[in-house]
Amino acid sequence: MTVTIDQVRSAAAALDGSVALTPVVEAPKLAQMTGAAQVWLKLENLQHSGSFKARGALNRILALNTAERQVGVIAMSAGNHAQGVALHCARLGIPATVVMPRFTPLTKVQRTRAHGATVVLVGETLAEAQQHAHILAAEQRLIFIHPYDDPLIIAGQGTVGLELAQQVTDADDVIIPIGGGGLAAGMAIALHDAPTPPRLTGVQSASFPTLVRQPVADTSPSPQTLAEGIAVKYPGSLTKPIIDQHFDDVFAVNDTAIEQAIVWLMEEQKIVAEGAGAAPLALLMTQSARFAGRKVVLVISGGNIDNRVMASILMRGLVRAGRLARLRIEISDAPGMLARATSLIAEHGGNILEVYHQRLFQDVPVKSAELDVVVEATDTSHVEAMLGALRQAGFPARRLGSMASLPE
Repeated sequence: MTVTIDQVRSAAAALDGSVALTPVVEAPKLAQMTGAAQVWLKLENLQHSGSFKARGALNRILALNTAERQVGVIAMSAGNHAQGVALHCARLGIPATVVMPRFTPLTKVQRTRAHGATVVLVGETLAEAQQHAHILAAEQRLIFIHPYDDPLIIAGQGTVGLELAQQVTDADDVIIPIGGGGLAAGMAIALHDAPTPPRLTGVQSASFPTLVRQPVADTSPSPQTLAEGIAVKYPGSLTKPIIDQHFDDVFAVNDTAIEQAIVWLMEEQKIVAEGAGAAPLALLMTQSARFAGRKVVLVISGGNIDNRVMASILMRGLVRAGRLARLRIEISDAPGMLARATSLIAEHGGNILEVYHQRLFQDVPVKSAELDVVVEATDTSHVEAMLGALRQAGFPARRLGSMASLPE
């Protein structure tokens, strides 16, 4: 069984008015930074449910007959398919149950429940969640809606490609995140029909490199990844052949690259992207030679990232950039020494955020103390200037928790 361009066009007609036609924005700073001729971002994070998944989910739901709508549906998902199913089922008055792995970010669980779906948290992987979903479907006679390996789902996701072909007519490359492959397969079918088909490149998490064609040296021994939206153990039986046929290559990126891409999108483009949504940018940054001088579209597939995770990523980004640093300063345990050390930092433009004055619990001489100071700086060289001033004034000082200490 395969999916045709006519099925994608039929899906576009069925979804018209019920899903957002998401914009494409140009990112000239990113083009300059990576050496690409032009870079555009296809913003599926602005879809009604926060990701492209709402397209395929609705296309499948619309195919239900009256009896199936009355019984209800069940899906398994790490969050985005869940929200798409829950959103449209609520709108159409169809009961929905969603089985989600336990690692699913809380924000995705809450939003799925907010749409009225019954959420069941089971398993540590999507595969385990899927097994449980099939058990519940058989017990309760619910209609199972697969997140990617279904012709109607693939056709629905392909509508992203139809839109893109009209929005950017001269793209050389399109970079698409791949988990189970529904988006990649659907877009491949749509873009293959374009007057000048672009080169398609897939990107996966290094923890789940199921379609990567070259050995991945930095595969994580843990099945955990920041890009839970593409944390899929096996590609779809329908999607894999389409991707194999139409994609020029598929690469993997690690979580560090994904983190940096999330930070860049937030700081430079004011765009909120989840891990899977930022993966195409992570690939462009790490494989810039492949796209040098070419016109590139990045599919920002979703923006449903947990607020706590986003806050942590942004703070880690500040540490990597040298804009936050923790300094350890040795001072004599005498009146005025703490004030003198902190004054030196202030005189050199450092903004002190936190101070820890250690007398008892560090391995220091009895008449000394260690001062741990978290400072805000402009960059790494600014931090080094503050350290130099402290040492020149007689305070032994060093930086703790540098960029090198963060996982790569």
